[in-house]
Amino acid sequence: MTVFLVGIDENICTGILPAIATGLNVSTASAGQLTTIFSAVFALWAFTMAAWLSRHSRRRALLVALVVFALSNVAAALAPDYAALFVTRIAMAASCATIVLLCSRLATDITPPEYHGRAVGIIFMGISASLVLGVPLGMTLEHWAGWRAVFAAIALASAPLVFVLWRVLPPSAPSAVLTLRTYVRALAQPRRLAAQGVTIAMLGGHFTLFAYLVPYLESLFAPSPHTMSLLFLAFGVAGVAGAWLGGWAADRVGPVASLLGCPALFFVAMMSVPLAALHYHGDIWQTVFFLVAMMVWGSLSWSISPVVQNHLIRSAPHDADANVGVNVAAMHVGVALGAGAGGALVDIDALALTPWAGCAMVAAAVLCAWLATRGGQSCQGLQGHG
Repeated sequence: MTVFLVGIDENICTGILPAIATGLNVSTASAGQLTTIFSAVFALWAFTMAAWLSRHSRRRALLVALVVFALSNVAAALAPDYAALFVTRIAMAASCATIVLLCSRLATDITPPEYHGRAVGIIFMGISASLVLGVPLGMTLEHWAGWRAVFAAIALASAPLVFVLWRVLPPSAPSAVLTLRTYVRALAQPRRLAAQGVTIAMLGGHFTLFAYLVPYLESLFAPSPHTMSLLFLAFGVAGVAGAWLGGWAADRVGPVASLLGCPALFFVAMMSVPLAALHYHGDIWQTVFFLVAMMVWGSLSWSISPVVQNHLIRSAPHDADANVGVNVAAMHVGVALGAGAGGALVDIDALALTPWAGCAMVAAAVLCAWLATRGGQSCQGLQGHG
């Protein structure tokens, strides 16, 4: 539930982008930068704070992060202008980064190595599940009560979780302390660095379009608010399936094969979206083809995190905390890069080019995957498990 709410906070601006832009009297591209700043801060915080978190109890850090999360959503609901909302998104991002980082490591701490991929996949199913229920519900709530009510509802839902986690989580000792040398080792190994590049490029390509999916769909279909919510619901269902599939594939076929296959399949899926939109005239079969392409694209987009994190944990278990911390940061470097690139295109009235620009980034992810796995098994312990 905690990660589910984090996912809503991260993705909700995509679903209510026009309402925020209208309500605060800013451009769509400016409203889109609320996603960009969230991801940039998330990435920086995850990278720099993993070492600090290793010195403290994970239980205590998670509770503090959840309190900050709730308060920042209250502040967002009360934000008088764009600048104030921008600042609250910074606080949200810092708390969300802490929560995701801690939950990812807690998931692998309590499972055997052959289930690490599925364990991380379950964590990211919580984020992708937010697209199934959270974002569509948030869009519906915005339609009824305005965008401020969305942030107020997130704060209201997260407050009880502080007390629930305080009661159910056992006291925990700090993990092994991370040092600068650990980070240098995590970043200096070329194959591990290339694996991080897969995350950056693939999510960057995804968010070049996804951050502006509402105006993109409006330009094609002009759907009603109810229909738009249903489209995001279908997209989210696909995302949940993809998060589970990525974790299953990482364990079943092995980190090397899954790391090579995931971005390649995603490239094909994302390329099919703008191809399906070419010369669109509202024909029923064109619509079906486009929706199928969008669902496949959505499912594969959430599969990359368990695939890459499982690869990193299994290839260097002694550096797992550092590698996962860097990867959580890399995820949001990619999101910020993609949302920023998409915003630049929207600013020059080139919305239709966002999926093509995203495909170019995903092509770079395919290259990074090849570099990360060049020579076959990059290390011992990367065989798949049934």
